[in-house]
Amino acid sequence: MQEWVIAMLAIIGLFILRDMAKTVLSRRTSKEEELTQLCESHPQKEKAERYAQSFQKLADTFYGMPFRTDYLSAGQVDWVFCQASGKICSKCYQKDFCWGEQKHEMYEGACSLIRAIEDGQEEKVRKSKMEWTRMCARAGLFYEEARQYFQKEKQNLVWNNRMIEGRLAVAQQLDEVSKIMQAMADDLYDIEQAEPELREELQKKLKKKQILIKNVWVMDKVEGRRQVFLNMRARGGQCVSMTEVAQLLSDVYGMPMAPVKDSRCIVNGEYHTVHFIEDVSYEVLYGASKITREQEKVSGDNYSCSLEENGRFVMCLSDGMGSGMDACKESETVVELLEQFLSSGFSQETAAKMVNSALLLRRQDGMFSTVDMCSLDLYTGVCSFLKAGAATTFIKRDHWVEAITSTSLAAGFLQQADFETAARKLYHGDYVVMLTEGVLDALPQEKEEETLKEIIMDVHEEAPREMSRGIMERVLAYSDYKARDDMTVLVAGMWKK
Repeated sequence: MQEWVIAMLAIIGLFILRDMAKTVLSRRTSKEEELTQLCESHPQKEKAERYAQSFQKLADTFYGMPFRTDYLSAGQVDWVFCQASGKICSKCYQKDFCWGEQKHEMYEGACSLIRAIEDGQEEKVRKSKMEWTRMCARAGLFYEEARQYFQKEKQNLVWNNRMIEGRLAVAQQLDEVSKIMQAMADDLYDIEQAEPELREELQKKLKKKQILIKNVWVMDKVEGRRQVFLNMRARGGQCVSMTEVAQLLSDVYGMPMAPVKDSRCIVNGEYHTVHFIEDVSYEVLYGASKITREQEKVSGDNYSCSLEENGRFVMCLSDGMGSGMDACKESETVVELLEQFLSSGFSQETAAKMVNSALLLRRQDGMFSTVDMCSLDLYTGVCSFLKAGAATTFIKRDHWVEAITSTSLAAGFLQQADFETAARKLYHGDYVVMLTEGVLDALPQEKEEETLKEIIMDVHEEAPREMSRGIMERVLAYSDYKARDDMTVLVAGMWKK
C-alpha cells in the first residue's frame, strides 16, 4: 500500500467538501422561497449523507480484513515443520521409527522448538534444542533448516502486517472522512431567516450607512454561538468598512460580532454574502526562538501558529528524529498536514490520527516525528493539549508554573497511536510554553522540568517573543552556550479583550 493512496483519497474528500461548500454558499444567496423549499426537501443533505455512508461502507470493508499478528499461526508453524522434516527426515535412517511410534512426541517437540525460535529467548531456545537433541538423531541439521524456513515465513508475516497496517490506515482515513461528511450533512441546513423585528432594525441602521440588505440568515447551532450571514451592498458608490457593519450588528444583537477570518474588508456596490460570528473573549500573541544543532545548517524542528474560524488559536510543534535535512523534512510534513487538516475543520484527534496514518505508510527506518498540539478556545479560555512523543509543555501563571507531561511514542511508530490529551483553563495573563526535547536535554539530568520551571518564573518579559528568547538564553547557559541538539521554544500569551 503506497502513500499515494492516502493522498488520492484525501484529495477526493477535499474536492467533495469543496463542492458541498459551494452548494451551501450558492443556496445562501438564493431567494427566501427557494431556500425554504430546499430545506424542506434536503436533496443535498441526502447526497452528503450518501457520500458519508459510502465512505463508511468502504472503511468497514477494510476493517473487516484480517488484523495484524505478531506470531506465526498454527498453519504457518506446520508449514515450517513440514519443510524442515521433508528435507532432513527423508534421508534419516530412523525416519520410520520417529514418524511411526513416536509421531506425536516428535511433532510436539518440533513445534515447541519452532515456537522457541520465534520467541527469541536464548534460554528457552537452549532448553528446546537440548530436548530436541534427545529425540532426534539429526537435531543440529533439523534446527538449522527449521530456523531458515522460519525466517522466510517470519519475513512474509512482516510484509503481510505492513499490508494490513496500510489497509487500516486507509480505513481510518475513510472513517474520518465519513464522519466529516455526516457532520456537514447535519449542519447543512441549520440556517434560518432572521426574525422580522431584528431584520427590520438592522435594515434601518445599515440604511443610514448607505447599505442595502437583501437577505439575513442566522445560525445558532455551532457551539451555541450566533452566526449571521448578510447579503448586502452599498449604494450611491459608497464603500463601507466591514468593521462598521460589525459594530452595527453587535448593537442589534446585543453581543460582540465580527466578520470571520479572511472576509471581505469593505461593502461595495455589488451584492455579497458576508459571514459574521460572535466575537471571541480573548486575544493571543505568540513568539518563538530556534537554535540549530551545532555543525548542522538546518533545524529538525518545525512549528506553526494559526487562528481558526471557530475561534481557536492552534499551535503545532514537531521534532523530527535526529537532525539535519531529513529530520526537517519529516517534521515539516507533520506540521503542514496538521495545519491543513485543522484549518479544514478536523478535530485535534482526527488530524493527529490521519497524520499518523500517513507517516506509517511512508515510514523510513529510524525516521519519526513528535506531535505536539495546543488548541486554545478564545471564547472560553480552555486550552486542549495533544501529545505523541513530545516534550513537556509548561503553563506560566501568576506565581507558579504547571507542567503537562507525556510518555507516549512519536507519530508513525504504531497504527493505533498512543496520543495523550489534557485540558486546562487559562486566565488573563497566562502563558503556554511549548518546546522540543533538545531544550530539556540541555538542562541538568533528572532535574530538567524543575530547572525549567525556575527559568520560566525567572523570565519577566511580557511579550511572548521576548519571553521565548529569555528562556532560550538561560537554557543555553547550562550547556556553555552550545546546542547539542535542535532547540525550539514557542510561547503564547492570552489576555482578556
